[in-house]
Amino acid sequence: MKKRPHVLVVAGSDSSGGAGIVRDIETLAAFGVKASAAVTAVTVQTHRGVQHVDDIPAERVAQQMRAALTANQVDAIKIGMLASAATITAVASVLTDHPDIPVVLDPVLASTSGSVLLAPNAKASLHRLFRQCALITPNLPELSHLTAPAGGAPTEDAIAQARRLVAAGVQAVLVKGGHGDGLQSVDVLVQAGHAVQCFGAPRLAASMRGTGCMLASAIAARLASGDDLVTAVSDAKAFVHDRLAERNR
Repeated sequence: MKKRPHVLVVAGSDSSGGAGIVRDIETLAAFGVKASAAVTAVTVQTHRGVQHVDDIPAERVAQQMRAALTANQVDAIKIGMLASAATITAVASVLTDHPDIPVVLDPVLASTSGSVLLAPNAKASLHRLFRQCALITPNLPELSHLTAPAGGAPTEDAIAQARRLVAAGVQAVLVKGGHGDGLQSVDVLVQAGHAVQCFGAPRLAASMRGTGCMLASAIAARLASGDDLVTAVSDAKAFVHDRLAERNR
């Protein structure tokens, strides 16, 4: 019997079910992929906003990851909300022991409603963690924040910002275009030593919480199944577009 691929999800909970680990596992199941989980934070939220966040102690997050990696043959790791610098450091320490597992990181900085979900002092730690990932998937506001100099805002366009991250050691950056303008929603993949690649789809009027979680989890699912990065991104983009189109009917 062929083994089903397995993805370890490292992310926060969402009591509304609209984002976080619930959305991640739902997406992995749609691709026929098994999941295990390491919870980084417990949030109290509805579809309108976040009411409370409790961070899980950093060492407990690392223990969850090690237990999942011991119990299962993990083919990819998807990371979402990390909440604190201590948790980022703990996650990075676990990844150091598993360098051959591809990691997809969705840099969750704030909720859709605007609540801050990453401590302000965690930016430097997050940049170090990026270098252990096969792909990071910031949206346009997240990319701007991640590449902004202290006390200012970057002046480069999104591709230039992504290239700055790649030059700093990030393997690949997928800039999500959902916050952009125009009839097409275009995601841009920037990799070291490769031409920039664009993945477009018609921009839809529908909105859905957790699309960032969905996209990163779908990419992780395809990588776990053996796809190359470009194929994984293309398939994941189509999957998210189809889910949004269903809400628009």
